[in-house]
Amino acid sequence: MTYSVNTCHSAHALPCAKPRARFSLLSFVTKRLELLRQRRHLKTLDARTLEDIGISRRDALHEAGRSIWDAPESWKD
Repeated sequence: MTYSVNTCHSAHALPCAKPRARFSLLSFVTKRLELLRQRRHLKTLDARTLEDIGISRRDALHEAGRSIWDAPESWKD
């Protein structure tokens, strides 16, 4: 038989971190790493692919050079 103790309700336990806060941090980091991956990939695309998606080489290089902290507004929720 296995017993478990929930230390969040113990009289001597430190306050527990909220799971939502950890998830938000994980989500934030995951989104920024994905943005970095996308921007690195963007600068490797050939002229035909850039033309297909409607982006000039200059725009692609500009976007690829942006910081991961400079995220699109739609990612900042």
